[in-house]
Amino acid sequence: MMAHTENSILIDAEIGFVWMTTNDLEGWPGLFTEYASVEILEHLGQTFRFRLTMHPDPDGKVWSWVSERTLDPDKYRVEARRVEPGPFEYMNIEWTYEPEGTGTRMRWVQDFHMRPDAPVDDEWMTNNINNNTRREMGVIRDKVERAARAVSAVPEQA
Repeated sequence: MMAHTENSILIDAEIGFVWMTTNDLEGWPGLFTEYASVEILEHLGQTFRFRLTMHPDPDGKVWSWVSERTLDPDKYRVEARRVEPGPFEYMNIEWTYEPEGTGTRMRWVQDFHMRPDAPVDDEWMTNNINNNTRREMGVIRDKVERAARAVSAVPEQA
């Protein structure tokens, strides 16, 4: 059994800028609303192992886990997985970026399965991931577009 989500958003910014901004792991706490901190644990070539820590949930619980991301800048593609899967048996994520018009289509595909003893099932988590992803993508789009406009407004120096 496998659960699957696929979400995308059009960002009105050049693909290189979107790629650079959304793959700056240390900047994620300022890009995502969910993440309180990112700690890079290991960096080998284009692969990063890092700890993500979320802001406390409504009950005050702080969730944290280790993930790994491998960047393919030539194809504008990222493969990621949770190293510490927590309630998931596994969680794999693919990010892709494609030029679309004058902007960039950013897509996240997540394949996962919840452990049998997890407090929620695949269907619940699918809905949760889709809702959170759509919200986060909207926030990210707005922040990246604002940053891209700010960069383009800076006059070039001779």
